[in-house]
Amino acid sequence: VVLEELDAGKKGLSEVARNARQASRFLDELIHGQSREAIEAGLPLPSGGRLFLQTQALDVSLPEGLPGSRPDNIILGITLALEKARPDEAIVLVSKDINLRIKAAAMGIRAEDYHNDQVLEDASLLYTGFHELPGDFWETHGKDMDSWKEEGRTFYRIHGPLVKAWYPNQCLYDAKGFEALVREVKGETALIEHARDFRKPNHTVWGIRARNLEQNFALNLLMDPDIDFVSLVGAAGTGKTLLTLAAGLIQTFEERRYQEIIMTRATVPVGEDIGFLPGTEEEKMTPWMGALQDNLEVLTESQQGNRWEKAVTGQVIGDRVKVHSLNFMRGRTFLRKYLILDEAQNLTSKQMKTLITRAGPGTKVVALGNIAQIDTPYLTETTSGLTYAVDRFKAWPHSGHILLRRGERSRLADFASEAF
Repeated sequence: VVLEELDAGKKGLSEVARNARQASRFLDELIHGQSREAIEAGLPLPSGGRLFLQTQALDVSLPEGLPGSRPDNIILGITLALEKARPDEAIVLVSKDINLRIKAAAMGIRAEDYHNDQVLEDASLLYTGFHELPGDFWETHGKDMDSWKEEGRTFYRIHGPLVKAWYPNQCLYDAKGFEALVREVKGETALIEHARDFRKPNHTVWGIRARNLEQNFALNLLMDPDIDFVSLVGAAGTGKTLLTLAAGLIQTFEERRYQEIIMTRATVPVGEDIGFLPGTEEEKMTPWMGALQDNLEVLTESQQGNRWEKAVTGQVIGDRVKVHSLNFMRGRTFLRKYLILDEAQNLTSKQMKTLITRAGPGTKVVALGNIAQIDTPYLTETTSGLTYAVDRFKAWPHSGHILLRRGERSRLADFASEAF
């Protein structure tokens, strides 16, 4: 039955079809060159254990009311038959089909979900990117502290037991207003750097100031040339796209660190699909990039000058900000680009890997998303590609992450986020 379902689902270009084909190839590699006796004895798996294929008919008896022609019910019947045939062994049905697991539980069958595709057991355990120092931190960790200035930057070398739990580029703060970023951790010794305050009028980024603690930390990460990958997670209105674009524009036009800004996203509709769109690749992507256009208008208005000068600025910016479809990313290499992955919560781990590995020398990748708003079927908060990226990159010294908690769009948007 499982092979029949794999065969039926392998056609097409969707993620499900690709996974079905990959599963079929994996089974073919396991069974290649094996005799019937070896198959009946179970095929050894690379990760341990054995894979058994049903080679003999089993006495399948389903409860009344369950039609035996449906694949899910046939699987339930085979599970019941295996329980009778092997009473001394624990038979567990593993499936991502929620309704199948509910049916199994109602019939007294032990059923479980897959766990190897889940980064965390609970999304609330996701790394936040910042840590509040306890009130007695400086008394317990500041006795042998070294501090110095280097090229206008202030550094501290701290020793103590709490240091071991820190990650590179993690943001630290305390109740007295101290803000810093972890630069290096070795055992119980850490090198931290005092964070720049982008909330001050003289430290704006393309006319934009940070409005809260998390936004200030986000700008520190986005403006750091030594950080190649930044992930920003937060609810609607927390400023993810605006801050990312502002940092990209100033580093592209004024600091000339990057040649252009490239933005892409998964084209997953929130409601009904509107069908195919006419035009070129960029024209097809335009309806999906409303957030980009809205924020570019805000950033253009933040610049000084008359209406004509702002119009010219907007035209120049539009020429250096490119929109590309996710479907045409494979095989490309981006050199000295500022790559923005918008709505990254809708990407699978494989899609996220495909996009990040497009980065060549001098490219910075910024992943934006809200794991509470996943529109892709079969993805959850614990299996999203964005969750994978945050968890896998947190210990890498050239990455940074921040959870934006406070909305800054409007009081209406803030209330709606909490009320619904």
